[in-house]
Amino acid sequence: DAFNNYKLFPRLNELLESDYFRYYKVNLKKPCPFWNDNSHCGIRDCAVKPCPSAEVPDGIRSGSYKYSEEANNLDEECEEAKRLGAVDGSLSKETQQAVLRWTWHDDSSDSFCEADDISSPDAEYVDLLLNPERYTGYKGPDAWKIWNSIYEENCFKPQNVKRPLASGRGESSISLSGVCVEKRAFYKLISGLHASINIHLSARYLLQDTWSEKKWGPNITEFQQRFDEVLTRGEGPRRLKNLYFLYLIELRALSKVLPFFERPAFQLYTGNKSHDAEMKNLLLEILHLAKSFPLHFDENSFFAGNKKEAAKLKEEFRIHFKNISKIMDCVGCFKCRLWGKLQTQGLGTALKILFSESLIEKLPESGPSYGFQLTRQEIVALFNAFGRISTSVRELENFRNILQNMR
Repeated sequence: DAFNNYKLFPRLNELLESDYFRYYKVNLKKPCPFWNDNSHCGIRDCAVKPCPSAEVPDGIRSGSYKYSEEANNLDEECEEAKRLGAVDGSLSKETQQAVLRWTWHDDSSDSFCEADDISSPDAEYVDLLLNPERYTGYKGPDAWKIWNSIYEENCFKPQNVKRPLASGRGESSISLSGVCVEKRAFYKLISGLHASINIHLSARYLLQDTWSEKKWGPNITEFQQRFDEVLTRGEGPRRLKNLYFLYLIELRALSKVLPFFERPAFQLYTGNKSHDAEMKNLLLEILHLAKSFPLHFDENSFFAGNKKEAAKLKEEFRIHFKNISKIMDCVGCFKCRLWGKLQTQGLGTALKILFSESLIEKLPESGPSYGFQLTRQEIVALFNAFGRISTSVRELENFRNILQNMR
């Protein structure tokens, strides 16, 4: 808690507010691949306001794909997004190559995520700062169906356990004894992600909605219903434990990927040269900080047994996780869908890093890194997803203080 709340969280927050990390390209119009679902949340707070392409820095757009004439002619404005720095259009040769590699790289073979086709006309840039993750009112059978599908069909668990959702309040207690360490870890990662999302919703709850103002803030009752030991029949503390497990896995991935970002060829390119250099320094500071953490999770016990069995299990892991990323296209609330897709892609990228350690170690100092590559989408998702978990750990301290004061 101390490491996150006082050292890492403030720096990470600053990084995520920069232009490179605030724009995420996403296709929110993909149909649900698993069931016919036309039920979209009609609540105002579920809507996502996309960014017209003219508001997105040139450097970021050139790293994704050439916009159509029509998209360039959109002259709407993103509220509050006018503070973008002047864009330097002259690209150095090295930057041009880096940008092309982001665009070319097809990582389907080692990806844990069903990534959006960002060249699709339906894919749009979203300014994450203008579309914060918070309680939207999206709940009930539709929301339960998503989590049910994730746990029931895509989480490894003993075959004989059927796990009905306890009154829609998240997973009911299941025993994971007799399940191998990797499958237990997979379940705990998903449970940790679920816990993190529930903390965000409880921390940024709609407390007041009148014609003159909306007020968002912590809802202690909502938090207790999801995490209190008595109210959840002992399940709440386990969910929070899984959140810390998820934190450690993603922190470990950040410490492992440092060599990729340290190379001079890597740039956080938006077109604003001095700002880009400043943000790269901050990024490296965060990664060195992650590396300095004394209690890192040791992933060497994963997939360490029989080579053939390990390869089969790793592939199973990948397929299950890809399925979960596809389920995000079934979420009826667009804002929840946006953050669901971003956080699953972020966790998928963290897993990809942990399973590519030998490739990262072999990266050349300069020149192309064909063995291991991250697209801009993966980079933005990785840091924003970790930012969400880091925020959850920070919010937990806040809830603890509120509960102590209530006593």
